[in-house]
Amino acid sequence: MIGLGNAARGDDAAGLLAARAVGGVELEGDPSALLDLLDGAPAATLVDAVASGAAPGTVHRFDASAEPLPASLRSSTSTHAIGLADALELARALGRLPRRVIVYGIEGAAFAAGDAVTPAVARAVEHVAAELRK
Repeated sequence: MIGLGNAARGDDAAGLLAARAVGGVELEGDPSALLDLLDGAPAATLVDAVASGAAPGTVHRFDASAEPLPASLRSSTSTHAIGLADALELARALGRLPRRVIVYGIEGAAFAAGDAVTPAVARAVEHVAAELRK
């Protein structure tokens, strides 16, 4: 399991917190670093914060194995150089995408530098972590 995010930007830490809760890999910074982590893996589960307009704390689950993430997430606000959806599509184009890729997107609300993780996102992180432990 790989959690993405930025610990200094409030709800953008959701993926990092989920990874920490389950002993996964924390990837802070540019999601293009995913290419090396995904290369050769038979499967991957990824968790990241999203901003699609849904209520904060909403958990989205997608199977990105066969098709790109929804357009509403491809254009979501990202504090990364490139977004997760773009990194996955680059991996797909390069033949480095695992056969099974599950993405959990946790809807955030506070992404400014110095913001704290909101209670709704903290609860969603706990929910996703429990799901991943199953």
